[in-house]
Amino acid sequence: MTELKLPSIDYAALAPILIMLGVALVGVLVEAFVPRRLRNTVQLTLALAAVLGALTMVILNSDDRLLTAGQAIAVDGPTLFLQGAILVLAAMALLLIGERSIERGGAFVAHAAVTAESPDDRRQAEGASGTTEVYPLATFAIGGMLIFVAANDLLTMFIALEVFSLPLYLLCALARRRRLLSQEAAMKYFMLGAYASAFFLFGVALIYGFTSGIPGRTAGVDFATVHAAVTDSPASPVLLFAGMALLAIGLLFKAAAAPFHVWTPDVYQGAPTPVTGFMAACTKVAAFGALLRVFHVAFSGAAWDFTPVLGAVAVLTMLVGAVLAVTQTDIKRLLAYSSIANAGYLLVGVLAPSKDGLSGTMFYLVAYGLSVLAAFAVVTLVRDADGEATHLSRWAGLGRRSPFFAAIFTFLLLAFAGIPLTSGFMSKVAVFGAAWASGNAWLVVAGVVTSMVLAFPYLRVVVMMWLSEPGDATPTVTVPGALTSAALVIGVLATLVLGVAPAPLLDLANGAAEFVR
Repeated sequence: MTELKLPSIDYAALAPILIMLGVALVGVLVEAFVPRRLRNTVQLTLALAAVLGALTMVILNSDDRLLTAGQAIAVDGPTLFLQGAILVLAAMALLLIGERSIERGGAFVAHAAVTAESPDDRRQAEGASGTTEVYPLATFAIGGMLIFVAANDLLTMFIALEVFSLPLYLLCALARRRRLLSQEAAMKYFMLGAYASAFFLFGVALIYGFTSGIPGRTAGVDFATVHAAVTDSPASPVLLFAGMALLAIGLLFKAAAAPFHVWTPDVYQGAPTPVTGFMAACTKVAAFGALLRVFHVAFSGAAWDFTPVLGAVAVLTMLVGAVLAVTQTDIKRLLAYSSIANAGYLLVGVLAPSKDGLSGTMFYLVAYGLSVLAAFAVVTLVRDADGEATHLSRWAGLGRRSPFFAAIFTFLLLAFAGIPLTSGFMSKVAVFGAAWASGNAWLVVAGVVTSMVLAFPYLRVVVMMWLSEPGDATPTVTVPGALTSAALVIGVLATLVLGVAPAPLLDLANGAAEFVR
């Protein structure tokens, strides 16, 4: 009888993932056994402690370069850098979520009964589930993202994709105000996400079929096997190209790249704003982390074939994001199209087949995530009696009514526009420089042109805030609580520091820019 050989597992290397998923399970038990009045404090404390504990383990594992869990998980420089980025951004997002959950009349369903006006509304609100489940859902999503960027085979990547996607679908439906809009956004995200997952899984099947056609090699979907099959003479290039295309669809959907972006504006607008910030920052890091590993490790031997196609997707994404951002009248939809355009800029870095391209993309993900979370933190503060005032016409004159927060938002918009002395400028320099050096000058030209177009809607908001007279409809900016203030300070300072002195983070990214194979 053949002896069963169990895979070797390095639990220290897997500790960040195990901590997040373990605390998520504890959070489910907290929902069942802890009294409601204590639940929010306990859940927020648990979630933040888990993130800090996982981040500590990432730092302690910083010298690890290994494959573990039967070679299903790769712990290397990009994995650790991106896991650290996800955890830092997740901590900021949890601060925003905690603030909105604590406030009377906050953003989530749990407090709907507090301000429901009609008996029917009150009955609906009281019947709704409490929102402290937002924390175990978020920690499950974070754990899935940590696996996603570390996955060393396509099946593990698919499982991780579902682990972090399913909680996100639920989180999008938890808005207290505009419940129907929030639930509609969640349903759109779920339906389109299910299609994208199906494409990804079908792509896995085709890649397995491709590897099984290589004489003398064992079939598989781990990246080493796929890479070896791609570098050999392909037995069936049709299966290879079809599989790559279907995998790309699944990953580009999560990255919000055109033409797979259509869910983004509706979901960003309908989801609770802290959840929108969480998705805009952390999901983008996870999606591009997976794209980097798939195309730099598994399919690097086919770069000549996929670069023109993904390059066309990058140009289309930049154009769609920049042009449609000009027409938006809602601040959250504007930031959604900004996120789409930034996905195109990140794809420029992904397609640079060099260490500089990898490090520049990782730097961009961190810088953009910190800035976008700070921007959504400001959006949560601009409120009136009906909740968040997201229509752009309501922001007219905000600079005269609340000059401090208008100045912060102006600075963040300038960072998104890529103005010098901001992290946005250094991010674009990093990815465009790598693309230019690798011979993709056409992508750099497209990026520069679309950046100029995208600057217009940002500057329009700035002009509206500072040069318009405040009217009766101009909302006030609520005084932020300690948690929102902390997230806002971190985001704004990081945007400034990474624009003025980016060398430490760039050096860290450059030192981490090497995959283990």
